[in-house]
Amino acid sequence: MTRILAAVGLLFASVSALFAQRCVECHKKVTPGIVSDWQLSKHSQNEVDCAVCHGGEHTSAEDVAKARIPTPETCETCHATQVAQFKRGKHAFGWAAMKAMPTFHWQPMAMTEGMKGCGGCHKIGLKTETEIRELKRNGAGFGLASCDACHTRHTFSVVEARQPQACQTCHMGFDHPQWEMYSASKHGVRYLLRQAGVLPKETAAPTCQTCHMPEGNHEVRTAWGFLAVRLPLPQDKQWAADQTTILKALGVLDPDGKPTARLDVVKQAQVARLTEEEWRSEREKMIRICNQCHSANFARAELEKGDQMIKEADRLLAQAIEIVAGLYRDGILAQPKNYAYAYPDLLTFHDAPTPIEQRLFLMHLEHRMRTFQGTFHANPDYALWYGWSEMQRDLTEIRHMAEEMRRARGR
Repeated sequence: MTRILAAVGLLFASVSALFAQRCVECHKKVTPGIVSDWQLSKHSQNEVDCAVCHGGEHTSAEDVAKARIPTPETCETCHATQVAQFKRGKHAFGWAAMKAMPTFHWQPMAMTEGMKGCGGCHKIGLKTETEIRELKRNGAGFGLASCDACHTRHTFSVVEARQPQACQTCHMGFDHPQWEMYSASKHGVRYLLRQAGVLPKETAAPTCQTCHMPEGNHEVRTAWGFLAVRLPLPQDKQWAADQTTILKALGVLDPDGKPTARLDVVKQAQVARLTEEEWRSEREKMIRICNQCHSANFARAELEKGDQMIKEADRLLAQAIEIVAGLYRDGILAQPKNYAYAYPDLLTFHDAPTPIEQRLFLMHLEHRMRTFQGTFHANPDYALWYGWSEMQRDLTEIRHMAEEMRRARGR
């Protein structure tokens, strides 16, 4: 029996090798770069051939549609631990977070269907079977695997995915400038110098992965989450009031402070920490990571500075929100048709109809983000000049515009 099984195994391996050779011979002419990348990969070295990921139904130029496009479940066959970790982390919720934005579908079709806008990065998130069918029907049938956002196909290199540059495509510019913050911080400068060979390879120099993927754990999270709001509210009364105002403007609470249906969407997308335990767990995890190079006391103090910057930024943003809310309340500013309430909606300000509303949107999604993210990434330039100072300018301009609008209406 053992001999029969061994013979069957050898036969299967021979057929698989023959099939792979046919794929390589054809694709060397059609897509030579793909073949070259695969041949450089560990997949090639371990006889993980084309059919393992793409199936065996596609055999000619006439049946290309039969080639299976990998999903995380394809990778899970061999990388179960990493995929399970990924599915618990924030990257897995990237697609849901994008779809949660009320005005996502207002982007040009070329951007949404071609994944040239938000979807170009947020495609890393998990998708339902229905969503995958819809993407294929609309022509965006690639980029479904999620894993290939960092392990670029077809090398799927672990070495590449461990470099901070692997994060650069998505984490730079506007509300995601973490790459710029990191690379210009002392952490990033030391690593880039080590990478260039200026500093010895033994030099302590953290990468994005050091802090956010310790020991290769794919469950990427942060204590405050993307929106930097949390429940329960802070004990400081003014800060709690400011965070409540922001939660109203995010549509999570209605203008009377009652939870809305959007709270479930925020929970699903995991862009905020909604329990003390959840927040505390991520904070202590980060302190342990920092403690590899710094004392725990130093790390805790530095992270608490980030908390305080959120508090200061929230004070400015809440004042701006209330100014615009007052314009809605007094009938000076018309409520946009897509707003659930006569109150600012920070998640729909991509298409804000007036300059004052656009300024509030930028204050929240660009300048507030840079204020606290710059602090946590040890980049004082971003925290101050691209963040805090811009928020102060935003509030001044919003006040001035509101006064002009009231004066024009005799209010």
